Amino acid sequence: MSSTGYEATPAAKLKSRKSEKINDTLNSSDEIPEEEEEDYTKLTKSDKNGLLRFESIVMPIIFTALALFVRMYKIGINDHVVWDEAHFGKFGSYYLRHEFYHDVHPPLGKMLVGLSGYLAGYNGSWDFPSGEPYPDYIDYVKMRIFNASFSALCVPIAYFTAKEIGFSLPVVWLFTSLVLFENSFTTLGRFILLDSMLLFFTVLSFFAFVKFHNQRSHPFSLRWWKWLAITGISLGCAISVKMVGLFVITLVGIYTVIDLWSFLGDKKMSWKTYINHWLARIVCLIVFPFLVFLLCFKIHFILLSHSGTGDSNMPSLFQARLIGTEVGQGPRDIALRSSILSIKNQALGGSLLHSHVQTFPEGSKQQQVTCYGYSDSNNDWFFDLPRALTEKGYRKEENDTNIEYIEADGIYRLVHKNTGRNLHTHPVQAPVTKSEWEVSAYGDANIGDAHDDWLIEIVDQRGSENKTRLHPLTSSFRIKSVQLGCYLAQTGNHLPEWGFRQSEVACLKNPFKRDKRTWWNIETHENSLLPPRPDDFEYPKTNFLKDFIHLNLAMMATNNALIPDSEKFDTLGSSAWEWPSLHVGLRMCGWGDENIKYYLLGTPASTWASTIAVLGCMVTVVVLFLRWNRQMINFKSNKDLNTFMMGAFYPLLCWGLHYMPFVIMSRVTYVHHYLPALYFALIILAYAFDAFLQLCNMRAPIKWLIFISYFAAVVACFYYFSPISFGMVGPISDYEYLNWLSSWTIVRDDRKG
Repeated sequence: MSSTGYEATPAAKLKSRKSEKINDTLNSSDEIPEEEEEDYTKLTKSDKNGLLRFESIVMPIIFTALALFVRMYKIGINDHVVWDEAHFGKFGSYYLRHEFYHDVHPPLGKMLVGLSGYLAGYNGSWDFPSGEPYPDYIDYVKMRIFNASFSALCVPIAYFTAKEIGFSLPVVWLFTSLVLFENSFTTLGRFILLDSMLLFFTVLSFFAFVKFHNQRSHPFSLRWWKWLAITGISLGCAISVKMVGLFVITLVGIYTVIDLWSFLGDKKMSWKTYINHWLARIVCLIVFPFLVFLLCFKIHFILLSHSGTGDSNMPSLFQARLIGTEVGQGPRDIALRSSILSIKNQALGGSLLHSHVQTFPEGSKQQQVTCYGYSDSNNDWFFDLPRALTEKGYRKEENDTNIEYIEADGIYRLVHKNTGRNLHTHPVQAPVTKSEWEVSAYGDANIGDAHDDWLIEIVDQRGSENKTRLHPLTSSFRIKSVQLGCYLAQTGNHLPEWGFRQSEVACLKNPFKRDKRTWWNIETHENSLLPPRPDDFEYPKTNFLKDFIHLNLAMMATNNALIPDSEKFDTLGSSAWEWPSLHVGLRMCGWGDENIKYYLLGTPASTWASTIAVLGCMVTVVVLFLRWNRQMINFKSNKDLNTFMMGAFYPLLCWGLHYMPFVIMSRVTYVHHYLPALYFALIILAYAFDAFLQLCNMRAPIKWLIFISYFAAVVACFYYFSPISFGMVGPISDYEYLNWLSSWTIVRDDRKG
């Protein structure tokens, strides 16, 4: 019996032990009827739920407002083109001018840059020269604000992601603050770059992925479909900004494989349901991302309707349909001697047949023949009589006005217009591809031999023109050495510095017929003796999917060519191991006293801690696997297991997917490549604190003191280093206090040799 004279219910006893206030109430001198006690319990739960609902509405608004302020504070203080604004601002200009260009990244992010310029009233007339001040007619602040919005929106998404993972409320706030008060996110977020857009769509993809995972107990429900579809669309947007988006796609792919494999062992699931799970994921996680990716390139081709700087990376027929192009403007037939033309290879990255006065340093030591991707007078050639007819005196005179057209299966010499040398091959090893024959330029109209003769094999004719004649653009042909039987080809290799790193040309001995390295077409043609192209003539339309594939392969080839030059020291480049350790940062602009200076560096309090958390998580995963292998229980409940999987295991996997490729790749790398991986490292750090608060046997006041102290340290550290994000004004010596490590170059650049 209680002191009040009645026996308390078990629920009242439990509440008495858990709450001092309720205990006082229950042990008060006034008797509380059982009905009132139940009302009190309901009221307490109602108040708690009300507070949680209030928090779920107010805190995202507060975090979003803080994010907008932090990302946009002093955003226009530097009125010069900063770092890669020179590239992406220029690409945005191309969309506003509708000029075709070439870049290593997919088009979505750059189209959004163009949209920001359009919304700011910019007409695309400027090319964003690096370090130059913005002209008065460009509202660069609005363009930067547009970009910073993507960075700011990562903060509320981080908040909702942490809640979906299952973190406790204090850890939700901590993780959101880690993203909010991150110097590297803040610094990059204020400029006209692609990194914030990439981070936004990556963060959104992971959030949608976690939301979909949490609907796993309600398959094929409306919410299940919604979040599965949003995941697919977000993944498509991520890869459409940068190919790095492929890494988060890989994460979802791994999860999907594990999910479907576990379903296969579920005997309660029918085969019909199992097949529907497959179909749902194929549609939403493969078809949807691909359609988004495809749509971005379709819009890209529609917007870039005029000839521009990137024409040469596309097939000649594609170029011919661009407004203002010079490709395909000449007469429709090719004549002997009088037709001056350029010849383009049709392989991936195919360039124009080229020669110059420099000779090969080895081999024949004759004049070099290469392939070159840009317009140049050294790309000009003409057809002439074969050597055998020339030697017999059948020489076509300069004043001979009789037209002799180039025919299929005809034998001719190809003569370099600027030097008068003949295209020539012989049994000499090619300079790079040693298994094939060298191609050079040799002799002239009087000097030469039968190795100057080439047979023209037409392999494809598009359109309705005479099929037996060679036509610009629509005729695809191979050029065969009459003496050696090999075929002229662009090998895909690059010559050393003595060849100006231009593409190697060789004569391939045994290529298969559809080897596009041996396929050529006439790209430009000039001949005043022939009738011009008819006004009503139209080139055949190119296939969008073929253009899409060609452009993506060209993008990958260009990206793979971005390798460090061993003979030059890149003060901006860095190695992957230097990013999680904060061994180096990156100067983003000029470093003079008159410049507003920015330094790309992570917040030490969060980056170093997140790196430790990642290493600890790796060890934990190994330990848990060993325990599981010994059939030991790792988690007390499914909720704990779910929080670990979404808050530690999959973020660790995603961190590795975003980080390890940069460890092994040969291309040049920079500090900003770590930003997506850093986001997932911060999730792991948040999980570590969540586990610390729940599992640590330390007394509660001490645990909360440690937690709050770290929370304050993150905010204080961000504020301490805020000048590197908001702009360092005046002499850099005023900021020497920020140069914590000797490898940092905030004050001095010790990396310069």
